Amino acid sequence: MDLTTSYLGMILRSPLVAAASPLSEDIDNIRRMEDAGAAAVVMHSLFEEQLRLERYELHYHLTYGTESFPEALTYFPEPMSFRVGPETYLEHIHKAKQKVSIPIIASLNGSSVGGWTNYAKQIQQAGADALELNIYNVPTDMELTSAEIEQTYIDILLAVKATVTIPVAVKLSPYFTNMANMAKRLDEAGANALVLFNRFYQPDINLNLLEVEPNVLLSTPQSLRLPLRWIAILYGRIQADLAATSGVHKGEDVVKTIVAGASIAMFASVLLRHGINHIRVIEQEICQWMEKHEYESIKQMQGSLSQKHCPDPSAFERAQYMRSLSTYKPEWKAAHDTSYYFG
Repeated sequence: MDLTTSYLGMILRSPLVAAASPLSEDIDNIRRMEDAGAAAVVMHSLFEEQLRLERYELHYHLTYGTESFPEALTYFPEPMSFRVGPETYLEHIHKAKQKVSIPIIASLNGSSVGGWTNYAKQIQQAGADALELNIYNVPTDMELTSAEIEQTYIDILLAVKATVTIPVAVKLSPYFTNMANMAKRLDEAGANALVLFNRFYQPDINLNLLEVEPNVLLSTPQSLRLPLRWIAILYGRIQADLAATSGVHKGEDVVKTIVAGASIAMFASVLLRHGINHIRVIEQEICQWMEKHEYESIKQMQGSLSQKHCPDPSAFERAQYMRSLSTYKPEWKAAHDTSYYFG
């Protein structure tokens, strides 16, 4: 069976791509992912706040105590002329490219235009095959309009695309008033791929310490429903590739993303739960499904259940919504109603 697929202009051996996670912080893990069958790896993210912190720390240490001796400032170059920033991250990309042959996709995580362009250029120079912009923004400013928020996404993409020549993907959240319009605007602005969807991690409250604390929950297969819906709607309507992420745990999950229209399926939670070698299991499950249903290639499957040929996707979604509500039966009733199972 032909599992090859095209993503970001690259031909991949399969649609199985390791999403950004702590696993990629170790070069040996990246090698193990390649050995297990990963077609590409998205590196852990370089955060905008991390870059700012490094810059502020350097400025602090260079100027500490100099307020007492004004002439001392002249002995130091301007703080911004120092080479600060993601040296470790860049070196990690360089080493990964030396150790594996699969594509390495870097990840920048931020919420403003800022220094994205500078670091995007350095990431390209370090050897990354592509760049994923993980635009993570939870608006809390009541004066900030939806139009301004959306324009920030476009501005970041345009700035990065004007700086680098490697393919650029944009990882989105689903929280837009009109997701279809946002996808269209990003496509027109030059996004080579859209990654659907980012998961916002909600903090929890520790009642013993009376503190707000981080609370990371791994995804479940149910998380896949939302990406599936929008991939099916967008397939064939934009030029950018579509990548599914969040909720991919089994071979069947990958198949669902492909028939909806995705070029690849990204996963991280399942590897954190079951280990890197689980990639082999997922690939085997895909092959078994394809053989059973007489599919010869990923290309043959892609988009077969999308809404590309539906003239009104919104009407299609309304029909599915009504069908879901009209056919659902409470579990307690279904358990005592044999007609529910046998028609």
